[in-house]
Amino acid sequence: MDLAELRAFVTIARLGGFNRAGDRLHRSQPAISRRIKLAEEELGARLFERVRGRVALTEAGRAFLPFAESVLSTLEDGRQAVRATVDEAGGPVSLALVGTLADSNIVDVLRQFAARSKSVELDLRTATSQEVSDLVRRGEVSLGLRYHPDERSELVSRIVGTEPLVVICSPEHSLVGKRVSKRRLAAEKWVGFPSARGRESFGKILERLLIPVATEDMKVTLIDSLTAQKRLVEAGFGLALVPESSVRDELKLGALRQLDAPAMRARIPVALIYRRNGFLNSAVRALIDLMSNSALRLGKAGRSA
Repeated sequence: MDLAELRAFVTIARLGGFNRAGDRLHRSQPAISRRIKLAEEELGARLFERVRGRVALTEAGRAFLPFAESVLSTLEDGRQAVRATVDEAGGPVSLALVGTLADSNIVDVLRQFAARSKSVELDLRTATSQEVSDLVRRGEVSLGLRYHPDERSELVSRIVGTEPLVVICSPEHSLVGKRVSKRRLAAEKWVGFPSARGRESFGKILERLLIPVATEDMKVTLIDSLTAQKRLVEAGFGLALVPESSVRDELKLGALRQLDAPAMRARIPVALIYRRNGFLNSAVRALIDLMSNSALRLGKAGRSA
């Protein structure tokens, strides 16, 4: 199986369609289809099926995907290693981070890094925590910055800081300006993430804090979007527990208010991640060191691998 077939397979899996993959790879749809047919003939199994008008991986395709991604990421590692031998600047740096973290002093750290390494090509993109991990795992970016460590063995996670969670409400809420007990908060309507998003997701944290004092009729509207949660809270549909950096602008403008709720204080770890066996050029290692030396000042820092 050649690299063109692997790239076609992985691209279709990521984008969910042959035409989209063809556009991304600058190949015609028949050419993409031919490469997948050759791959399927060699593997002796179908890799894709059509489900409700969309291309989906078969069980064989799902089994093959991580190996195909590993081959492509290893090839990219090789290219980066060769480039590092001839690039005096140390090579490019690509970083994916959760969008709300871009509103913290992490931006100051990146500015400091850029000032020190003016000839280094720094590529940034934003994503959700899960998407950050996927981008790093597939070798599409060198580093990731996300909430909570990723425990998968192929990734290294370093806790580089923690971020406070705050309880927010609409400016007209009756609890504004008062010190509020946890029991009083449990009687309010809430807007929160589904708890199934992870063992230490925002939803799980909210559950852990409120369930011990909650009544049977406690109301939590589950919304899988931070932006939507903020808008609903602003409109008076309930309270929410969110990362401080995600509401900094709204609090400054007065669109949202933070409640004085000492019993609800919690912090979430911010983790810097990279592939355990991936190639890290000197510029990437320099940024890892800069972020790992308590530079983020998000809270008490520690490490895990």
